[in-house]
Amino acid sequence: MKNLKLLFVAALLFIGATSLNAQSKVAHIDTQALVEAMPEMKAAQSQLEKLQKTYDAEIKSMMKEWETKVKQYDGEAASKTEEENLKRVEEVQGMQKNIGDYRNQALQDLQKKEVDLLQPILEKARTAIQKVARTQGFQYVLDSATGNGVILADGTDLLSSVKKELGI
Repeated sequence: MKNLKLLFVAALLFIGATSLNAQSKVAHIDTQALVEAMPEMKAAQSQLEKLQKTYDAEIKSMMKEWETKVKQYDGEAASKTEEENLKRVEEVQGMQKNIGDYRNQALQDLQKKEVDLLQPILEKARTAIQKVARTQGFQYVLDSATGNGVILADGTDLLSSVKKELGI
């Protein structure tokens, strides 16, 4: 009986110690709000918008040139030979293909530029989150941005602390 009591007390102590160790500190942060508040993000968005406008202007110019050729060739089609008209159709189709290729290349360039600009910003945010979380003793930090799976966020919100760390 004495051994049974001793075993019971030992089991209680083990369960109590395990549950104390199992309680991890968890915090949450809206990373999207953090990144959007960073001045670097505003500068990156400005660069991307400027590049987008440059590509849009070039595409509009190419489209205007194409439309002018189409109208010109349509107006002159009756006075040209069939062979000349076929060459003109091929020329217009080539111009149209070039516009499509340029548009696709511009889109790829914009996507690459976005990745190049955002990578260091996201890394800076991640580093600041880790620093604040470790300083405050959190083992886990969940992303509470919309759509990231956090159902309840009653724990500590690190957004203001991380903004302070970044000087925002």
